[in-house]
Amino acid sequence: QVQLVESGGGLVQPGGSLRLSCAASGFTFSNYAMSWYRQAPGKGRELVATITTAGGSTNYADSVKGRFTISRDNAKNTVYLQMNSLKPEDTAVYYCYARSYYTYWGQGTQVTVSS
Repeated sequence: QVQLVESGGGLVQPGGSLRLSCAASGFTFSNYAMSWYRQAPGKGRELVATITTAGGSTNYADSVKGRFTISRDNAKNTVYLQMNSLKPEDTAVYYCYARSYYTYWGQGTQVTVSS
């Protein structure tokens, strides 16, 4: 049974930091490129960051470059999103996404940036 379970979301003040985790099971994690997406209220789902299978290459949305860092630990079947200098516009549900021959989505974790 394939599972992607996100954790680490919550309420944080502007300028603060959070680290999201996504634990994968039920498939060969190291064969999958991993991404984080987000969806703010009333908006479409937006690609935030992507990391290749071995972690050698990453890409970011312009809106998060220099503030967010995606990483992965293939030994732990986990992908991370370190989010620094958070802004109110980063408020969204954040989803983990796995892509190879098949694609899988996590259930999402809420991030709220507010004072």
